[in-house]
Amino acid sequence: MRAIKVVDYDPSWPLLFGEISTEISILLGDRLLSIDHIGSTSVPGLAAKPKIDLDAVMISDELLPTAIEVVRAADFVFHGDTGEQRWAFTRDHQAYGFKLYLCGPNNRAHRDRILFRDYLRVHPERAKAYAELKRRLAAEAGGDWDFYTDGKTAFVSETVRLAALRT
Repeated sequence: MRAIKVVDYDPSWPLLFGEISTEISILLGDRLLSIDHIGSTSVPGLAAKPKIDLDAVMISDELLPTAIEVVRAADFVFHGDTGEQRWAFTRDHQAYGFKLYLCGPNNRAHRDRILFRDYLRVHPERAKAYAELKRRLAAEAGGDWDFYTDGKTAFVSETVRLAALRT
């Protein structure tokens, strides 16, 4: 099993997001509604796995099949539907990587990820608790990604609930 590595925040992460975002914008053009930096690397100061997560939101669900084929033809590895009507792709570069999700404009998982990100950005004490949880789970997981991911579920769900109360 591959070790789970959670590292201190790297100020280059927003720049890396900008680079991949530009590439995705060129690839998908006028099919795009938005490209959003999500996940822990999108929260300044938050420890994270060194992988930039981004959601590319299409202007309509009908454009998803074409968008999926366009990205598949580029230098990304296709992983299929996550079960949330979000199609996942990855690409690795040196010490970091990218995880791209394509989804439609009303995707609930995308909305929840934005709520989670924005809540952590304005609640540093919650972000610190999340970083501590992730570091502990990574150390305890012994490379078991299901253990690591499942261990974050309650925290993430509660944070999304708190964020939804604010809107």
